[in-house]
Amino acid sequence: MPMPSPLPVRNGVGATRLRIPTAGPWTTVAEFMVATFSHLDAGDLHRRFDRGEIVGSDGHPIDRSTPLGADPFVWYYRDLPAETPVSSQEEILHINDDLVVIDKPHFLSTTPGGRYLKETALVRLRTRLDNPDLVPMHRLDRATAGVLMFSARRATRGAYQSLFEQRQVTKVYEAVSALPPGWDADAPSLAGHSVPVTYRNHIASRSGVLRVVIDDALAPNSETVIEVRGSGISASGRAVLHTLLRPHTGRRHQLRVHLAALGIGILGDTWYPDLLAEAPDDHSLPMQLLARELQFTDPLSGLPRTFITRRTLLEAPVCLTPARDVSDW
Repeated sequence: MPMPSPLPVRNGVGATRLRIPTAGPWTTVAEFMVATFSHLDAGDLHRRFDRGEIVGSDGHPIDRSTPLGADPFVWYYRDLPAETPVSSQEEILHINDDLVVIDKPHFLSTTPGGRYLKETALVRLRTRLDNPDLVPMHRLDRATAGVLMFSARRATRGAYQSLFEQRQVTKVYEAVSALPPGWDADAPSLAGHSVPVTYRNHIASRSGVLRVVIDDALAPNSETVIEVRGSGISASGRAVLHTLLRPHTGRRHQLRVHLAALGIGILGDTWYPDLLAEAPDDHSLPMQLLARELQFTDPLSGLPRTFITRRTLLEAPVCLTPARDVSDW
């Protein structure tokens, strides 16, 4: 279970936790934090200590003289950076005492991190609904749009968390890729695999590495079933392939990695198969990945639940040529 914060949610944003070492070249917690955040003004940090804005695990203020090792963690509020607002609004698909389900737009992060604090689905919803207890049950990449579910209260959160932990939630995604060379709708295949493809590999996240790492020497820990809806020409004139994706696991960047490995990297993806230079968001071509659907049996009512996005992908083919599934042969 996550460690509870001794500080309340403020302006929709929770406090940040920092682990404090028990030993090192610093005599006080303040010295450690000044060294850790060397890009910040030391005087400003000291004033935050003096104002009691940095607290220990039980909520007591940590002052400049608090020795290293007095508390394993400190908590504080990050200064909110100037953020460019995400103009697209999240749409609420469902809301009750226990769940909030939204249709997330492209370019909106799920949770605070890095450059994004206020302009995240979590903070915007907490503020919009005046509910500091909202917590996401899963995550979507900032570049991915679609269905995203939140727990609305602590009392029932565990029941919904168990669904995800036990893989009892069915997820369906859509993606649009450039049409691969030699595509044959009558005999569809991807990188030599007949369609539909069940693709597996070993995906690992490493500290300090932006992209995930693929290790073919290790047993697969990720699996996605890729179906082809069809091919055609998009509204912008691109020749494209439209796929449905059914992940059986939830590794970081799994769908992006699997499609790139099959030679159909997602249109608008600046990370896979190639990591492109950082650039402003391209609203003319957001990454063409959409969380289409969530299905599960509600653990409280026992009733089936299905939530479906109302969004569409910009580059989906307007004239669709259905692919002939090998199961029809």
